[in-house]
Amino acid sequence: MTAVDAMGYTTPTPIQADAIPVVLEGHDVVGCAQTGTGKTAAFVLPTLQRIQHGHGTRALVVTPTRELCLQIEEVARTVAHHTHHSVVAVYGGVGYEPQAKRVRRGADMIVATPGRLLDMMNRRDVDLRNVEVLILDEADRMLDMGFWPDVKRILRAIPEQRQNLLFSATMSPEVLRVVGDTLHEPVRVEVAKAGTTVDAIDQSVYPVNSMQKTDLLADLLAQSGWDKVLVFTRTKHRADRLAKQLGHHGIQAAPIHGDRSQGQRQQALAAFKKGTVPVLVATDIVARGIDVDEISHVINYDLPNNPEDYVHRIGRTARAGHDGSAVTLMAPEEETQLRDLERLIGLTLPVRDLEGFDYGDRIVPTEDRNNRKGRSLAYGGAVLGRRRSAPSARRRSRR
Repeated sequence: MTAVDAMGYTTPTPIQADAIPVVLEGHDVVGCAQTGTGKTAAFVLPTLQRIQHGHGTRALVVTPTRELCLQIEEVARTVAHHTHHSVVAVYGGVGYEPQAKRVRRGADMIVATPGRLLDMMNRRDVDLRNVEVLILDEADRMLDMGFWPDVKRILRAIPEQRQNLLFSATMSPEVLRVVGDTLHEPVRVEVAKAGTTVDAIDQSVYPVNSMQKTDLLADLLAQSGWDKVLVFTRTKHRADRLAKQLGHHGIQAAPIHGDRSQGQRQQALAAFKKGTVPVLVATDIVARGIDVDEISHVINYDLPNNPEDYVHRIGRTARAGHDGSAVTLMAPEEETQLRDLERLIGLTLPVRDLEGFDYGDRIVPTEDRNNRKGRSLAYGGAVLGRRRSAPSARRRSRR
């Protein structure tokens, strides 16, 4: 309870209220909740409450990305400071030996990415024979990223008699089929329907042709004065290029993706947290590891191919009771992705324009696009700088 107070909680979040008692009772748990709702504390608190300290590694957390690994470690260390447990993060992209030394000295809880943990297992630097609690965080992402063969090797190295906890913002049927044989009468804790988005997020779509996305984004950032803006691109190359292009517009931005070194990624994230760099340009691979307070806007520069990634992306804002906004820049070729994600979240997102922006040819979705097989309206030329709802703009666009 001292640790809970140190973390700033006065009342539990819904996922914490539902999951913590079940975890404390020793049940296997499948936990599903929106991002930013306290899932990490929901499994760290009861796990460290249950396991002894100083008797070898009793809890193992496996997670897909380095950033998420560091985030979980930070929460666990805050708790462990008061419970006297030792916590070690194990992840790639940095030197092996310093992590191995900490593990060899003894760790009550290990938080790991699959690749680096397998390295330590192969070199016999880690002893997992006494693991009592296994936590798979963002299991669906690990399946998407091709980590599941590695995870299965890890599962074979730990005792079969253990408590299993699966936590994520989404839990696909594919994941449950894959991990089903490792679970023992799991209790499902779902405080929000899979695919739902945080109510406090103002979501909108800005139709634009692909060649004008950067200019529109730069104008949005310049005119609005937004700070702590997280921008998502589809590829690493686009993240690098967009960060440079925003710099040419006088907007400080830093890229973060899988090809950046761990030092570069941590440096970019630290500058973003401090506010010295107001815009962070990221790929989906690091989306779930970015836990920054008071991100004002999430911008989808590219729509994700997987609609569930949209839920994870926009969950970076409106965290811990704050409001936030999610803006999606939609090119004509991305209309199918827009419909897919709207079906997932059960909403038709409002379409907006930036006043005064000189749009070129583009596609503007109709408001009833998800209620019938209707076509979107094609808009072109300078009239697109007008508000979409203006009758005169509608008449001109159909000529």
